[in-house]
Amino acid sequence: MSSFSQNQVYKTPRATMDGVNSRRDITVVSRSRDLSQEMVKKLIHQSQEVKTQSYCPYSKFRVGAAVMTLDNCVFTGCNVENACYTLGLCAERNAISKAVSEGYRSFKAIAIASDLCDQFISPCGGCRQFMREFGSNWDVYLSKPDGSYQKRTVDELLPLSFGPEDLSMNKVFS
Repeated sequence: MSSFSQNQVYKTPRATMDGVNSRRDITVVSRSRDLSQEMVKKLIHQSQEVKTQSYCPYSKFRVGAAVMTLDNCVFTGCNVENACYTLGLCAERNAISKAVSEGYRSFKAIAIASDLCDQFISPCGGCRQFMREFGSNWDVYLSKPDGSYQKRTVDELLPLSFGPEDLSMNKVFS
């Protein structure tokens, strides 16, 4: 796992590797509100690194994701396929689910990586809706293997979306 500048120190049962303080798949970095260019590059790099862990014997389509919380913890995930195709898991949902399992519900950004060279990887519709569950105004970095990227928001990827707040809207029952 790569490190960000100004890592905070946490004492954990896991060993520290290369100066990166990690707790399972978590890297803790400085608490600035906006991502610097360096942080974006490192987030994309983490998504590219975790892509190598993909389990994709059927599609041969590797995907990695790295999601950053508001306090700059980074959780990574890769796609995991299944012989029963519909039971496969996307990288984005794996990364977000890992963060949620550790108590996080708000996110600053997610970087997504694949092996596509001619176009930027884009999340599937299910992942767009999954990301939307946690807000519509956070950044999504769509990347290529060379590190180039496009920045979008969840709202740009899923306009006119349905979210948790819609469930509390006034309804008419017949």
